[in-house]
Amino acid sequence: MNPPFARRRPHVPTRPRYLCRTCAAPWPCQPARLNLLHAYRGARANLLIHLAGHLHRALCDLLATSPNLDQVALCLRFLGWVPDWAARATLS
Repeated sequence: MNPPFARRRPHVPTRPRYLCRTCAAPWPCQPARLNLLHAYRGARANLLIHLAGHLHRALCDLLATSPNLDQVALCLRFLGWVPDWAARATLS
């Protein structure tokens, strides 16, 4: 039987490549996104600030090794997935 912590490993980024430590997908991976949405529910601005900090570190790390990095794609990867709850509320 696996210890309880083995099943619930956190999906956190590894530096300098910013891949998920658990599933090796580009971070934030889908499980990380779900965990972040849950942790920051009702606080979209705080979530975006948190992700912007990771984006800044990722840009610094990745530009050092990949000068031709697609910065727009990286920005969308880190920030583009966050739902706009205010827009959804007005559409309802």
